[in-house]
Amino acid sequence: MHEMKPEIFEGSAVISQKGRDKGRVFVVLYLVDADFVMVADGDTRKLDRMKKKRRRHVRALPYRFPEAVEKYRAGTLKDSDIRTLIWPIREKIAGAERKDSGREKPIVQG
Repeated sequence: MHEMKPEIFEGSAVISQKGRDKGRVFVVLYLVDADFVMVADGDTRKLDRMKKKRRRHVRALPYRFPEAVEKYRAGTLKDSDIRTLIWPIREKIAGAERKDSGREKPIVQG
């Protein structure tokens, strides 16, 4: 059975699943067409060099930032605004990864 994937909207926070930016968090600033979205993170992908990503290569996260889209359309969105929005998400993901990698492995004695 096919699993329903969360829909990707303008303003959605997404995580890259493919490519050299795999694992990075982005904000979708606009939908190009049925297959592509334009994303930025305010750091490696700034507003003047947004990344065109295939929808199937990103996974939607449960965060939406409609105010970022409004500012983008008005021409007032800054890279620092995007970094501020996605910083807590990055920290949460990094914290979860640290927690997983910090688990002790059982010692097997034979």
